[in-house]
Amino acid sequence: IDLLFTPVRSPQSNGMSEAFVKTLKRDYASTVILPDAGTFLALLPGWIDDYCEVHPHSGLKFRSPREFLRLSA
Repeated sequence: IDLLFTPVRSPQSNGMSEAFVKTLKRDYASTVILPDAGTFLALLPGWIDDYCEVHPHSGLKFRSPREFLRLSA
């Protein structure tokens, strides 16, 4: 694992964080019934895994982040 740091409150890190939260809300949280925070927290790891492994990203030529990294190596 390589640790990479983006400066706190930088436009780059803020934009990436906001885009992730927007996608999480739009493509995952809005598609299921979430009666409480526990349900959300139980589903979150699976959503993050799907986002990284399966979900296509336009900036990565419609590949998932992990697929993009595998093909780049």
